[in-house]
Amino acid sequence: MRSIIVSSGMLGMTLTLAGELLDRPTYELVVSDPHEALAAPSVDPNQVVASACVRCHSEPRLRGNLSLRDFDIATAPENAEVVERMIRKLRAGMMPPPGARAPAGDTLLQLVEALESTLDAAAQRNPNPGRRTFQRLNRREYEYAVLGLLDLTIDAGDWLPLDQMSANFDNIADVQSLSPMLLEAYLNAAADISRMAVGDRNASAVNVNYRRSPYQSQHPWDRVEGAPYGTRGGIVVEHVFPADGTYQFGMTFNSGRGTRFEDIDVSVDGQRVALLAYTRSGEAADGRGGGALWTGPVFVGAGQHTVSAAFVRRFDGPYEDLIRPHDWSLAGGGSGGDGITALPHLQDLIVGGPVEATGISNTPTRDKIFICRPTRAPEEEPCARQTIQRLASAAYRRPVHDDEVDGMMRFYVEGQEAGGFEEGVRSALEAILASPFFVLRLEREPESLAPGASFELEDLDLASRLSFFLWGTPPDDELIRIAEAGDLNDPKELDRQARRMLADPRSGALGTRFAAQWLRLQDLYKVRPDPNFFPNFDETLADAMRRETEMFFNHLVRENRDALELFSGQYTFVNERLATHYGMKGIAGRHFRKVAYTDDVRSGVLGQGSVLVLTSLANRTSPVLRGKWVMEVLMGTPPPPPPPGIPDLEETVGMRDGVRLTTRERMELHRANPTCNACHRFMDPIGLALDNFDVTGQWRVRENGMGLDTRGEFYDGTMIETPRQLADALLRRPVPLMRNLTENLMAYAIARRAEYYDQPRIREIVADAEDEGTYRLADLIVGVVQSDAFRMKRTGNSAVFEDGAN
Repeated sequence: MRSIIVSSGMLGMTLTLAGELLDRPTYELVVSDPHEALAAPSVDPNQVVASACVRCHSEPRLRGNLSLRDFDIATAPENAEVVERMIRKLRAGMMPPPGARAPAGDTLLQLVEALESTLDAAAQRNPNPGRRTFQRLNRREYEYAVLGLLDLTIDAGDWLPLDQMSANFDNIADVQSLSPMLLEAYLNAAADISRMAVGDRNASAVNVNYRRSPYQSQHPWDRVEGAPYGTRGGIVVEHVFPADGTYQFGMTFNSGRGTRFEDIDVSVDGQRVALLAYTRSGEAADGRGGGALWTGPVFVGAGQHTVSAAFVRRFDGPYEDLIRPHDWSLAGGGSGGDGITALPHLQDLIVGGPVEATGISNTPTRDKIFICRPTRAPEEEPCARQTIQRLASAAYRRPVHDDEVDGMMRFYVEGQEAGGFEEGVRSALEAILASPFFVLRLEREPESLAPGASFELEDLDLASRLSFFLWGTPPDDELIRIAEAGDLNDPKELDRQARRMLADPRSGALGTRFAAQWLRLQDLYKVRPDPNFFPNFDETLADAMRRETEMFFNHLVRENRDALELFSGQYTFVNERLATHYGMKGIAGRHFRKVAYTDDVRSGVLGQGSVLVLTSLANRTSPVLRGKWVMEVLMGTPPPPPPPGIPDLEETVGMRDGVRLTTRERMELHRANPTCNACHRFMDPIGLALDNFDVTGQWRVRENGMGLDTRGEFYDGTMIETPRQLADALLRRPVPLMRNLTENLMAYAIARRAEYYDQPRIREIVADAEDEGTYRLADLIVGVVQSDAFRMKRTGNSAVFEDGAN
């Protein structure tokens, strides 16, 4: 194996990475065989390109910065990157562009099939699984790794900087760096987390402050997740108490201009520990007053506990706003304004203590660490070695060698001499959490292969790839056992394990991690709908919209449903709040459930609030953003950026003859510029078909007092004016939609962008998954897992870890 050098003092590690250059494969022209490709086309591909494409794709026009004047299908494999661009546009039906003369009959279909056949045959002769640099755990993976290792919930953002995004995913290796600042953050995290896990008998009293998001709803009808039933608003946190002892809880407030008194419930793990009376002056029942409202001393055992502070709910029926319309919550798009009789809002929760520490009782986290309990001094070192070996194996996601355990034992000895057995174990745990074998996802490479050669991943490395892809976590015991036996690379076993994992609830990470990033759901929180126009929108509703989309995607995965239901699904998942927003009747309660649409307005993700909000502006819809989102995210054919000097749509005049223009009228003025029209003729009809949905995803038929005109011509000539008609237009070409989905699945799975040399395998995955016009989502996912890009990689320069301390 290529050596990875880690000195005994790995807490001071530095990383030296040799530069890498991925050589493109050398292709040879392969004559299509009837058994491995389509029959020869009845048209001459070169002649079709010359007659239908060269006019625009050559000097002087050079549209798309692409010249096809010298195109020859015989050399297509040597120019695979360019040819893949042609295939993508042709499959989507976007070339020739609207208004241009297209060849008759199925000429273009034969052309694209000939291009695909040529590239696929060449790739079969010379496969390229690609290569990525080292990969480190991102924030979310780090959190799940700590949770699995220690049964401890943390917020990695307390230590680690934001993850860089590439291909809209936060796990892409080529943009992950290991700067000195990041290394220091990992070291600080390791020290803090190890203390949180083991506890601290000598902990001094400190105040830890938690602040509520200003956009989180405090409405009487909204209970914060995790707070006791019968409460409204407030804050819920996971707090680690370092020792058994007495603690105090403080709260600060804003708003509260009303005259009513409020009761505040303070609970630990759902059990009330204090009930305080809040007055406008902020004085507690004990009369302490001051800047915060405090409880008296409360005994809490060591470990992680759920702490909540929330107002006792006073109303079970219709909200009092119906008769007191000025009594608004602060949560209203972030306007910062509250009504003249606004309810008080809890702003901060403060956990203070321990005032007096009395010891450390057993906790779930300590039980995972201390698997043996020495009663005599001679028993301590063997117990410590057993404990450290188990922790390191779980943290490194592989069995550890004796020399590695010896290195960890040196940290144990230093800690034991300073503070006893538990401090020794804590010191070793800190070293484990700071190790590159924990924070990096290292994949071993054979030493005997020449640079650029392809090889299968070792089974344990494949297990980590599979688990982080499907679960977002390190592999479980069964997956480790199969990998240790050397069976995971067997295609049948790999298929069995992948499907077992997809059936497990942990596969929900595909919805919350993959789908959320692919569909850009993080952008949902960047749009703050204007509360003057959309007073009912708040962060709680936004959370419900995001959860709807995530549950919808996970349903497709676990039930192995047709992935085309992303566009055509006649059902969704809602709770009462979201159902009311959509105008659905008869749905009560906070829990989400599957419901069928009762009209022909919504279908798939194009009818879900998350997508409709994130593609809007704060005060109006944006057909341009919605059209661009569909083309970029769902179709994989993003429009080019506007040329320099072109004014933004927002700069288009908004009034004419004293009348406010509709969004469509402003778009038509903008498109009058031929330079703008080249792209907007693709985007605008798509976005306009969704314009009956307002900024928050509610259905409307008028804008600025005028009836909406959503008619448009899809780029293939189909007339569309409703969301359902848009979905139908997209579904006429399911193949490019499924290839785009699979391409994104592959990029997320292998932690690198899908490149042109991955496209032949992507086409094969989609073709294998097709069954009478359906594409089962779990089958697409398993196809990615079985691909060379997932199971293999190319050799390259190794990463070497060096440490100056011994």
